[in-house]
Amino acid sequence: MNRPLLLILLTALVALLFAGSLVAGKIWVPPSVWFTGDPRWWIVAELRLPRAILGLAIGAALGLTGAVLQGYLRNPLADPAVVGVSSSAALGAVAAIVVFAANAPLVIFGAAMLAACGSMLLLAGLAWRADSQVAFILAGTVLASLAGALTAFLISIAPNPFATAEIIDWIMGALTDRSFAEVQLASPFIAIGCALLLFTGRALDALTLGEAAARSLGVRLARTQLLIVLGAGLAVGASVAVTGVVGFVGLIVPHLLRPLTGAKPSALLLPSALGGAVLVLAADSLVRLGPGAAEIRLGVAMALLGTPFFFLLLLKMRRSAWS
Repeated sequence: MNRPLLLILLTALVALLFAGSLVAGKIWVPPSVWFTGDPRWWIVAELRLPRAILGLAIGAALGLTGAVLQGYLRNPLADPAVVGVSSSAALGAVAAIVVFAANAPLVIFGAAMLAACGSMLLLAGLAWRADSQVAFILAGTVLASLAGALTAFLISIAPNPFATAEIIDWIMGALTDRSFAEVQLASPFIAIGCALLLFTGRALDALTLGEAAARSLGVRLARTQLLIVLGAGLAVGASVAVTGVVGFVGLIVPHLLRPLTGAKPSALLLPSALGGAVLVLAADSLVRLGPGAAEIRLGVAMALLGTPFFFLLLLKMRRSAWS
């Protein structure tokens, strides 16, 4: 498909779903009552608008990060969890809840971002000057495993059932009850992280020819690694810090859009950001419409969607290897 046309269609779809996110819910708020004295307008202004902004920003961050990681690692199964930032941010939030008995969103956000930035710097140190992507993958895998183990340890020593319930509720991931305070905190980090990731397009195109060819074309692989680590750390870390863990967006979106953009990695970056926003906005609107008073958690819904997709992708790769 023509890339400008694809970008226009995705942008229109984002705008449509953003508006739909303001309308849909247990209580429907049609556009006819917006900016009027109708009391339902406050549901939009105070609850749904910050939620929709966060859904757009977080979806864009996760979709873009997934496209960058798949291009850099040349691995179709890569997604933001590969670098260990998601699990590290979750560890920071869990530590705030268990160790410091924190229940304020701002404190949890600060702890999650601190852990994400710490893991980002550690990953940069471990992978620095390593021209091979294998070192990058191994460093990210070590961080993810360590963070997961420490999170499980903290959950096991939670002082009371209420703390355990709060941890599990947070880890499942959701945009419920988020306010403009979270938007103001997360948006600058997400914007800076996404900007850094967009600068990697030329290097990703060169890497399709192999690392030796990329170096001969003047690509500095250590610099590319640093941009990816910083960009993923800031964008994904801020996303996890305000929503909990929402997985599979960075895996699903690039695969769905790659047939429309072609094999050039840089052509996939901006469409993946828009596609990620589309997926998260659509999923977040749908989870509000489930039966019962409580909402299905966004992270749970994405896992239910992403796990079969991941399984089908593995089957496809296995058939391709045999053929």
